Amino acid sequence: MITRRRFLQATAAATTLAAPAFVQGRNLNSKIQLAGIGCEAKGWSDIREMASHAAAEHVAFCDVDLARTDKVRALQPDAPVFQDYREMLDKLGDKIDAVTVSTPDHMHAYITLDAMRRGMHVYCQKPLTHTVWEARQVRLQAEKSGVITRMGNQIHSHEYYRTAVNVLQSGAIGKVKRVHSWCAATGHGKSGRISRPKHPPEMPESLDWDLWIGVAPMRPYGGDRVYHPWGWRDWQEFGNGALGDFGCHILDPVFTALKITGAPIDFKADHSGMNDEVWPAQTTVDYTFPGTEYCLDKTLNITWQDGGLRPRTNGSHVPSTTALPRSGSLFIGEKGSLVLPHTGELRLYPEEKFAEHKIKNAKHLNHYHGWIDGCLSGKQPSDGFEYAGPLTEAVLLGNIAVRYRGDLLKWDSPNLQITNHQEANQWISREYRKGWEISPVV
Repeated sequence: MITRRRFLQATAAATTLAAPAFVQGRNLNSKIQLAGIGCEAKGWSDIREMASHAAAEHVAFCDVDLARTDKVRALQPDAPVFQDYREMLDKLGDKIDAVTVSTPDHMHAYITLDAMRRGMHVYCQKPLTHTVWEARQVRLQAEKSGVITRMGNQIHSHEYYRTAVNVLQSGAIGKVKRVHSWCAATGHGKSGRISRPKHPPEMPESLDWDLWIGVAPMRPYGGDRVYHPWGWRDWQEFGNGALGDFGCHILDPVFTALKITGAPIDFKADHSGMNDEVWPAQTTVDYTFPGTEYCLDKTLNITWQDGGLRPRTNGSHVPSTTALPRSGSLFIGEKGSLVLPHTGELRLYPEEKFAEHKIKNAKHLNHYHGWIDGCLSGKQPSDGFEYAGPLTEAVLLGNIAVRYRGDLLKWDSPNLQITNHQEANQWISREYRKGWEISPVV
């Protein structure tokens, strides 16, 4: 018997743009059936935005902490709520067409790969994965499964970022010579502000700690805000610090505008100090990428900074007295410079040169609805895993460099190897807890 999901996949393959795949031969009132994995904070906003699409219906929810499911229960009272996403997918099977994955970073790849291998469309939060190897596997599996995918860096679809992409590709500042990107967010570093609790508190009955730990090595529950629900980003076993949190946002218009599809050639990092458990409070990562048609030279240097660090404007067209935004990017071109704040309108320099320059604002798109529309039509929107995978790889390579302060690491992307520093290769992947192993895509 043909299953619901197989039907959707078959019709998607045969569809034309004039007739969305989802409705070929079906009741036009039927909806795409969604499951939300991760139900609070970003998980809730993802679920809420998806639910606002007229053709979307949530049929199930999952969160390892059942105390964080009140909002989704109110949103869709008839939808069952699970604590283990695997039980949800096993029990509901072909009733689920697509899932959103809004969990801590360390569980992104495990859940996303599982869902795609079941033939489900996936919207996964950024960064796409916790390790470089996982990002490669997720991209390969998306291609193999033929499902519709998107990463949750929603500003990719915002008019501010889309406008900047158009302006840069129009040649307004000429070929780009240099890029700086930075973020105000900071980690806790080795300052001692966070550490494993010596006397772990009693775990709430609503939380399944084994499921929360998932692929990572087991450790005791740490209490509210140490790991769950908020502190996990600072811990190397679970998150990727400020670079992982914001890199896929702020570097996204850089990659999109300059059409960076290749991996970095090399990269190195500096930081404010770190230990073996948490990420630094401040990092600087210097990348060298192959140049593209929008770059002046055969290579392009991109520098990332976080923790409140900002670049100097030397060598750009921005006056030294001009305050750069707290987070954003600076594109230095032949004929001018463009400053793009994180979620803000672009600025062109020298101001007198661009005083009469007309900027046509790009249309603001709904990132969430764009994924739903792709699931309906069978047409892959931008920011799918074929794009998000390499972007995530580059971001996470920066965190490998952070572990080897000052060392220039040379990257062989096809073979997933750092060629000049064998020890650093241990961080391309990770060891998985027994029962939570991830199989490579073959």
